[in-house]
Amino acid sequence: MGRRRAQTAAAGAANVPPVEPQGDAEPAGRHFKPRHRAPLWLRITAVAVCAVLVVGIGSVGFLFMHLQQNVTTAPLNAGVAQQKATKEDTGSLQILILGTDTRDGKNSEYGTAADSTGQGNSDVMLLMNISADNSQVSVTSFPRDLMVPIPACRDAKTGTVTPAQPMGQLNSALAAGPGCTVAAINELTGLTIDHFMLADFTAVKELSSALGGVEVCVDHAMYDVNGSFLKLPKGKSLVQGEQALAFLRTRHAFGDSSDLARIKAQQYFLGSMVRKVKSEGTLTNLPRLYTLADVVTKNLTIDENLANVPAMISIATRLSKIDLANVAFVTVPNEPYVADPNRVQLMEPAAGQFFSALRHDTALTKAAPKPTTAPATSAAGASTAPATTAPATTAPASPTAAAYDKAIQPISVANASAVTGRAVELLKSLAGAGYTAAVSAGDVPAQNQTQILYGANMADVAADMATLFKIPATALKSDPAISGLQIVVGTDWTAGTEYGKVVVPKDIVSSTAAQGNECLTVNPLYYTN
Repeated sequence: MGRRRAQTAAAGAANVPPVEPQGDAEPAGRHFKPRHRAPLWLRITAVAVCAVLVVGIGSVGFLFMHLQQNVTTAPLNAGVAQQKATKEDTGSLQILILGTDTRDGKNSEYGTAADSTGQGNSDVMLLMNISADNSQVSVTSFPRDLMVPIPACRDAKTGTVTPAQPMGQLNSALAAGPGCTVAAINELTGLTIDHFMLADFTAVKELSSALGGVEVCVDHAMYDVNGSFLKLPKGKSLVQGEQALAFLRTRHAFGDSSDLARIKAQQYFLGSMVRKVKSEGTLTNLPRLYTLADVVTKNLTIDENLANVPAMISIATRLSKIDLANVAFVTVPNEPYVADPNRVQLMEPAAGQFFSALRHDTALTKAAPKPTTAPATSAAGASTAPATTAPATTAPASPTAAAYDKAIQPISVANASAVTGRAVELLKSLAGAGYTAAVSAGDVPAQNQTQILYGANMADVAADMATLFKIPATALKSDPAISGLQIVVGTDWTAGTEYGKVVVPKDIVSSTAAQGNECLTVNPLYYTN
C-alpha cells in the first residue's frame, strides 16, 4: 500500500504543511509510490461506517451490562447433599420456571405478609426441556400440592439449613430459596436441571403487556368474583397486564375449580403466548428480544450461570427453531394423596416412565425429530414409537468366567416398579444365568429409578448384574447396610429383562402449542349474563 514520509514533529509544531509530490514526481525513497486520494464520498462513507460500528459495539456492550444488572441471582442447587448427576449427557437443556406468590415489595398490592412473605410459595412450577437437536420442547407442570420428599437445603444468604422432610408439599420448598425447589425436583426426577427462573406477579403483568397482549378464549362470559376478579366475555379476548395476571391466578373459574384445572389454564395461556412470539419472529428479532428481556429481567431471580446475555440469547436461538406441534405441555402423572385426598402424589408407574423419557431425551409428540450428526444428539428420542431403546453407559463387560460361584450369591430383587409380579420375570432370568440363589424381596414403595445396591465384597457381582441386564453403571450404589446385593426395580423399568426400553405413558401430552382453536370451559358457578 502506498504511503508518504511522515511529517516531523517540528514541522507540525511550526504549522508547516507537508510537501506533496509535484505532478508525476516520485517521493524520495525507492519504495514509495504515488498516492491516489480516495473520492470524497468514499472517505465520508468509510468514516460513517466506522462510527456506526464503534457506536454499535459500544451500545451492545452497554445493553449487555444493563440487562445483567437487572437480574437478581441465587444458587442453582441449594440442597445440602448435592445430587450426583445420574442422567445421560444427551445435550438437552432443562430450565425450571417458578412463579412465586410472595406479597413482598412491589407485590404487596395483591395481599399482605400474612398471605405470603419472603420467598413465598412456588404456585407455578414448569420444567422446560429443550431436546439436544432443538426439535422438541416439553413444558411439564408440577402441581403446587404434590406431596414429595423435600431435601435439606441451605439458605445462600444466612447459611441456615432447613431440615429435610420425608414428605412435604412441593411448592413449600421455595421457602429455602429457588435452589431448594431445583434440588427437590432433581431428586424426584433423576434429572440435573441446568437453570431456573423465578418470576413474581409484576413480571407476568409486564411481560404480557410488552408482548401486546395474549389471546385467550372462554366458552361462556365469566367473572371470578371470589378470587382473582378475572372478567371475560364469551369467546376470544386479548388479555395483558392485570387481566393476564388475573387469568393465570384464578383458582376456581375454570373446569372443576381444582389446581389441576388451573394448570390446564396456565398451559393454555403459555401455548397462546408461544404462538404469538413465534408468529411475530420475536426470538430472532434482537431489538424486540432486548425489549422483552429488559422488561422481564427486572422482575426475575435466576441462577448465576444464566445471568449473562449470551446464555439468554442462546436459549432464545434454540427455541426459535422449534415447530409449534413439537412444543408439548404435560402435567406430571398424579393421583389423590393417600393421607389427604385434597393433595396429590405421583401416580406410578406412569410418573417413573415419564421421568425416564425426560432423562433420555425421548420425543413426546408424534412428529419425529430429524436425524442429525451432532454428537450430542445421538440420544434416544428419534423414534416416534411409544417405546424406544435408550443409550446406557453400562458397567464393564463381565469376565468370561466369574471368579465366584454364581449359585451361592446372596441376590434379592425388590419390586419398586408399581407393577404387580414384576420380580418374577427377573428372577427367572437370573436363574437362567446361573444365579439360582436369587430371591424376591417383595413389593416396596415405588421408586422412579432402578438401582443395584451392594454390600461388602460384592462390587464384582454388582458389575456383572449391570452387564447382564444392561443397567447403567451410574445405577450401582455401594450400601454398607445391604447384606449381599439387591436389585431395586424402579418405575423406569416396567417390562422385559433388558433395561433401557423407555416407555412413554399413553396420552401424556395434554396439548401442544399448535392447538389454538379451543376455548376453556368456565365453571358454571362463575357464569355471567
